[in-house]
Amino acid sequence: MNEANAPRSVRSQGHGLRRDVDLLEALGSPEAHRTGGLGVVRIAQLVGRDKSQVSRALKALADEGIVERDPDSLEYRLGWRLFSLVARTSESRVVRVAGPVMHRLAADLEETTHLCVLHDREVRTLLSVSGHSYRLREWEGRGCSAWITSAGPVLLEGASPDELYVRFGATEEVSVPDLWSRIRRAEAEGFAREVEEFEPGLVGVSAAVRDFRGRVVAALNVTAPAERFAARLDHAGRAAAAAAAKVSAQLGWEPRQ
Repeated sequence: MNEANAPRSVRSQGHGLRRDVDLLEALGSPEAHRTGGLGVVRIAQLVGRDKSQVSRALKALADEGIVERDPDSLEYRLGWRLFSLVARTSESRVVRVAGPVMHRLAADLEETTHLCVLHDREVRTLLSVSGHSYRLREWEGRGCSAWITSAGPVLLEGASPDELYVRFGATEEVSVPDLWSRIRRAEAEGFAREVEEFEPGLVGVSAAVRDFRGRVVAALNVTAPAERFAARLDHAGRAAAAAAAKVSAQLGWEPRQ
């Protein structure tokens, strides 16, 4: 059944859904991101609809947690429930999107690549791909201390020293000032490196994968024996950063934001 032959109630529901999506697109725009929210009048201008209609639609969306209204400015922004739904599916989407990019990176560098996420004090591997285009499942699901990998400083980007002390301060194995220094260096260079911190004889690099909000949700890591990889760390770091940027773009991240 095509749309023209569908019952009027079905067509009306579909049209209403498209109008609600238009509102969400407006609240997800660079302007809304920059200002922290949009008022009803501005949203109505952006979607080309009557202000009273937009106000009613936004109230209904707010009742469901899809959008939220600031009690002081009365401006709307995307709501907790929408972000909750995204968060529940983001990890599987990251794996799905990152896979082909990781295959190309592994082939270009002829080394193994890993997709890592932060879990409490650990870095955990979600996906591993070798330079020969097969998965290394023995790495997947494994965790290691965040402060001994290059992925750790990348995944901890944005954390303040106080937050680092709360997370790691009771652990005598890690120097929070040193970890903070590595995080800042990774932010400045666009990738982090490890030189035998994880295991003697191994070196590696990691770069940040970001979601549509710009938040770091994963890290692309390349690790290899120092004897063949140490001299290539800078090149590998830039390659990992470029690959991570491709994954981020597919997740909706636009650097200009």
